[in-house]
Amino acid sequence: MASLPKEPPEDAKKQSFWMPGNYVRTVRRTEQSFQACNDIVTCFMERAKVEKQYAQQLSQWSSKWKSVVDSRPLYGSLMRAWQCFFTSTERLSALHSSISQSLIAEEGDRVKTWQKETFPKKIFCGFRESHKNNTSFSRAQKPWSKKLMKLDTVRIAYHKSCQREQTATDKERQANENSEMSPEKKQKITEAREKATEEREKIRDKYEKMLEDVTTYTPRYMEEMEAIFEQSQEEERKRISFLKQAFLSIHRHLDITNNESVKAVYSELHHTLMSINEQDDLKWWKNNHGPGMPTNWPKIEEWVPPVKKLKRRKRDQKGKESRPVMIGGVKVRALYDYVGEEGDELSFKAGEVFLKVEEEDDQGWCRGVLSGGKEGFYPANYVEVAE
Repeated sequence: MASLPKEPPEDAKKQSFWMPGNYVRTVRRTEQSFQACNDIVTCFMERAKVEKQYAQQLSQWSSKWKSVVDSRPLYGSLMRAWQCFFTSTERLSALHSSISQSLIAEEGDRVKTWQKETFPKKIFCGFRESHKNNTSFSRAQKPWSKKLMKLDTVRIAYHKSCQREQTATDKERQANENSEMSPEKKQKITEAREKATEEREKIRDKYEKMLEDVTTYTPRYMEEMEAIFEQSQEEERKRISFLKQAFLSIHRHLDITNNESVKAVYSELHHTLMSINEQDDLKWWKNNHGPGMPTNWPKIEEWVPPVKKLKRRKRDQKGKESRPVMIGGVKVRALYDYVGEEGDELSFKAGEVFLKVEEEDDQGWCRGVLSGGKEGFYPANYVEVAE
């Protein structure tokens, strides 16, 4: 999960995994992965706050303008279209609020739970996996490191012997070029150079043997180190796989472009906007505020007899008194429209014929039965006997 280097390091040999101690980068990867989980949780908890704040802002905007629009002189399909923006916004607000809750309750908790299970700690030694890898790498590398140190010691000794031989050779050449130097002295310088050459060859032989020893041991060393490394890689593969699924799950929450609810919101909004109809709105205004409004033009108004109303309790008392009941009833015709104001009163139109089944009481009310079978009171002076 660590970022890949853009360029190779300057001294690739020293930075190589195989060099002593360089396995520590792989060991530390566990701790870095743990910290990466913390960062991921923090990152998307902040995103959840952003979603929640956005949902609140949408709701506040909708509430503010909804009250403003209700007081504006718009009407008809144009008013419905404007109001549809607010209902759509309320639905989007609820959606973003649910996204916020999902990021916290589902994704955040899921990553935290997985992190706790994946990174067990060993008392006083940090993470158990880190301790195990460090111990295994160290044990596998220790014999090879010792051989490498011995090889390096011999290498240094060999290079010094080469330097001494070169110095002796230079002296010998200068001595041979000096005609004034005695043969005895030249002989000593030659012997010193031969001794330096012999020493260099001896150390070279030791160097080659040590290198052969290291080279012979290297395959075993590499096999052991790779086995430990592959175990570490497998643990990291599991982490990468889990976090990939976590990212995809977060993406599903955040990607509202494929959310059916969002599609429905904007589809309905678009349909409402396309339903704005100039002719319908103008017709509505004409019929409700213009020449199309119903008007009671001046005409002769016939006199309608007043109706003396009785309180309900008094009428019930009167109903208990014996009044003549007409067997079969008498047909009467309504002279005026009447709308019953109480449940026991009849309603009828002028010209409607029905039966009077009880004579008029002292308050001017009769009992009748309409053609539909409903029985009730009506004002006696609103009807006449039908011929």
